[in-house]
Amino acid sequence: MMMQLLLSSENDGFLCPIPQYPLYSASITLHGGTLVPYFDEATGWGLEMSELKKQLEDAKSKGITVKALIVINPSNPTGQVLSEDNQRDIVKFCKNEGLVLLAYEVYQGNVYVPEKEIHSFNFQESCQVDGLRRD
Repeated sequence: MMMQLLLSSENDGFLCPIPQYPLYSASITLHGGTLVPYFDEATGWGLEMSELKKQLEDAKSKGITVKALIVINPSNPTGQVLSEDNQRDIVKFCKNEGLVLLAYEVYQGNVYVPEKEIHSFNFQESCQVDGLRRD
């Protein structure tokens, strides 16, 4: 729905990671927008701010109005997890450039960090607390 809301012509674009789950590139195309890819395999698929800026400027030079930045964290399919500092830089970048930040973080509960406890939703425990039965 956000893509439909933000894309009004083929000259509207979204910065999108490459590689990515094909839903994003297909949805951008379906709704008549332009994919503006960003990637940097050289840094282990991390998100380099210089790469974002380069791709944004390149899109502008082609007459594309970039409306949003898509971030997938952890990345699907690379598994790359963005550092907290990198995430802050991304938010600042979007603020400075007037971009909507679309953060896809559905796999966040799957990240293994031995020194931290990560909480995720547990259906069975939730049902027991609410007095519901799973079956």
